[in-house]
Amino acid sequence: MSDTSRTIDGHRIRLTSLDRVVYPATGTSKGEVIDYVEAVAPALTRYTRDRAATRKRWMQGVGTAEAPGDSFFHKNLDDDAPSWIRSYAIRHQDHTSRYPILDDAASLVWFAQRGALEFHVPQWRFRAGGRHEPPDRLVLDLDPGEGADLAACVAVARWAREVLDAEGLSSVPVTSGSKGIHLYAPLDGTLDVDGANDLAHRLAVRLQDDHDDLVTANLRKDSRVGKVLVDWSQNNGSKTTVAPFSLRGRLRPTVAVPRTWDELTDSLDQLEMGAALERASAGEDPLAELFDAR
Repeated sequence: MSDTSRTIDGHRIRLTSLDRVVYPATGTSKGEVIDYVEAVAPALTRYTRDRAATRKRWMQGVGTAEAPGDSFFHKNLDDDAPSWIRSYAIRHQDHTSRYPILDDAASLVWFAQRGALEFHVPQWRFRAGGRHEPPDRLVLDLDPGEGADLAACVAVARWAREVLDAEGLSSVPVTSGSKGIHLYAPLDGTLDVDGANDLAHRLAVRLQDDHDDLVTANLRKDSRVGKVLVDWSQNNGSKTTVAPFSLRGRLRPTVAVPRTWDELTDSLDQLEMGAALERASAGEDPLAELFDAR
């Protein structure tokens, strides 16, 4: 196994097992994953900066369809994490967790070295000192159930855009890198997390009422067969969504990628690591343009 070290943002990071295959379907190695994370950091950290980061880790790679690799979510900052990784504590009902803040390439690479492929964050950010800001974005997760597909998500996304527009909320789609589509809309800070969650719920129910043959707002799994779930619950203050430009732990190295509305056709597909990096390097990020315009 190849070991080395790399200096990133002034921090020297030891890298190990760089030739280990993380995605057997494509032969993508751990070294290539780390290279991607470092290169895409300016785009990815736009969506993780000042937010509590939950990581999903695959210590031995994603495996195959027949033998999937083991994975787990990791919330607490590692005990041996370097002091330069920022973190804040969040008190939960029965415990307190200290979450890292991913605001630079060095932090992303340090966690990728530890097997993290996915970075999930909430819709709110920390203020200085660890207090929570109101959510600055609303997200609708369009998740196809058994018997539905990405083309069905495209149809629902178009309807959801109309509903969001009617609320005065411009939106941008992000292919999730998994099965569906995320729709993001900027919020102006006047809603707290409960208000944002309630708004998302009302919008999801409206979509269900208007298109009950294809849409459900019911989070129960048995209600999703043949339909697209409009998952409104990720606006809950304790929930997270995979960050745009994060890799996914699928069989292939797919990525959550912001898309233009013109791209949402019936032939839409999930994008992989190379295409995502090309877009990020070229500054092709309609989600960033939407938030900058706000």
